[in-house]
Amino acid sequence: MSELLQKVVHAADQRLAEDLVVLDFRGHSPFTDYFVIASAKNERMADSIVDHVIEETEKAGYAVRNVEGGQGSRWLLVDLYEIVLHVFVGEERQVYNLEKLWGDLPRVEVQP
Repeated sequence: MSELLQKVVHAADQRLAEDLVVLDFRGHSPFTDYFVIASAKNERMADSIVDHVIEETEKAGYAVRNVEGGQGSRWLLVDLYEIVLHVFVGEERQVYNLEKLWGDLPRVEVQP
């Protein structure tokens, strides 16, 4: 597992992200290597997860390409080049169901 992937998973876990899933996009996308998908109980927790992941990865010297979804959004996305973090609030995760959409990709076992 890459150092950046470990940092993203650990930082999200520190802010109580739930149901973390990592999909391996290597060899399937020219834009990213991994999707990290997580759930948050509410918008405030989602904002906290995203803010902490950005803080920890930038502190470690990694660049953030883009952040989608503003304060209070129910789907937040952080593009870290080789990793894209998706944080969903409540049922939003089931609505978009990225795990099913990309279900043919391998999952990476992670330990926060």
